[in-house]
Amino acid sequence: MTEAEGGRRIAVLGEMLELGDEAVEAHREIGRFAAEVGVDLVVAVGGDNAKQLALAAGAAGVPDIAFVANNETAANFLEGILKPGDAVLVKASRGGQLWQVAQRLTGQPVTGL
Repeated sequence: MTEAEGGRRIAVLGEMLELGDEAVEAHREIGRFAAEVGVDLVVAVGGDNAKQLALAAGAAGVPDIAFVANNETAANFLEGILKPGDAVLVKASRGGQLWQVAQRLTGQPVTGL
């Protein structure tokens, strides 16, 4: 989908917490993959590994990237920029509780606080 067809492709991606020594490169790989599949905006949520994901996404050609420290900041940011027709993917390890962002964006009670 392109913006002309209805909206942007937005990926809200948190850290993959169970990868051990492979973590940094795995996060970079996901950032590069986001570019390959035509994501328009990557919002990386978390610490150093999320930052690596965002940097790799930008270097690989994702037009817009954002790096935020936590779920609340991610939700606040997204609420300020989302437009009708945007498609949003939210994905992370369970430990990141990124479902909180999806809950907030869809008007559900936020759980796991």
